Amino acid sequence: MLAAARERWPRAEFRQAGAEDLPFPDESLHGYRADKVFHVLREPARAATEARRVLRPGGRIVLRGQDWDAIMIDSADPVLTRTIVQARADLLNTPRAGRQYRGLLLAGGFADVTVEAHTNVFTDSAMLSLLVRHAESARAGGAVDRDRADEWLAEQRRRAEAGRFLVAVPFFVASATA
Repeated sequence: MLAAARERWPRAEFRQAGAEDLPFPDESLHGYRADKVFHVLREPARAATEARRVLRPGGRIVLRGQDWDAIMIDSADPVLTRTIVQARADLLNTPRAGRQYRGLLLAGGFADVTVEAHTNVFTDSAMLSLLVRHAESARAGGAVDRDRADEWLAEQRRRAEAGRFLVAVPFFVASATA
């Protein structure tokens, strides 16, 4: 990603760093954006505090990410679907980070915190690959056996072929001022 960014914007400066330990002086940045990052962090509160440290007074932070535990999938077996969604979510460090943005920003010392929720709805069979990863994760983690995972995926493929496929992914967007 850094190589692609440097090629696209050769005059800009790019650095690789962890969100919990940013290589910038205190109050040195005007803005901070994390897009689909906080759900993979072990310590999202530490990342929010670090963002506050590097932002100048009046600087803005924007966080965007999905809630992995709240993904909605149309299925004839809602119990199995919930099991698969939750099993996949539980593999992430902070799968519910999106719904926690407000609290993280307030605890991190930010003001003017706003949060919006947007739901992306997918009806295209291209999203079957997401469901395959979900089912495989649930099976690998022992939440479901191979037969149940395969049956569930077969149902989703039938839905896609019949034009009855639906996956909805809630995204949270939060912003605040340092």
